[in-house]
Amino acid sequence: MDKISFYNNILVDKKSENFSEIFKNEVIRIEKIVSNGQKSPENFWYEQHESEFVLVLKGKALLEFENETLELNEGEAVNIPAFTKHRVKYTHLNEPTIWLAIFYQ
Repeated sequence: MDKISFYNNILVDKKSENFSEIFKNEVIRIEKIVSNGQKSPENFWYEQHESEFVLVLKGKALLEFENETLELNEGEAVNIPAFTKHRVKYTHLNEPTIWLAIFYQ
């Protein structure tokens, strides 16, 4: 059995986010994402065919939906149903934001 630490090997890269696939099968995909000030490009929206449960393990983020903005602090999560338009409006510039993202059918 392999042990996983979400806090080891944190890459601080202000140019791009770091995506690490933890597990994947036909119905679920689990990723660790490390953001360092990254946000979605202007006028870009995710509208995925799969649902996404996202938890902020460390840091802070703002997620923008069509009709609201949601602040996520450490330990806070949100479930985003499939085909829900959303974007990352903010992640902290001076410390990593570590996400646990679970994508499922």
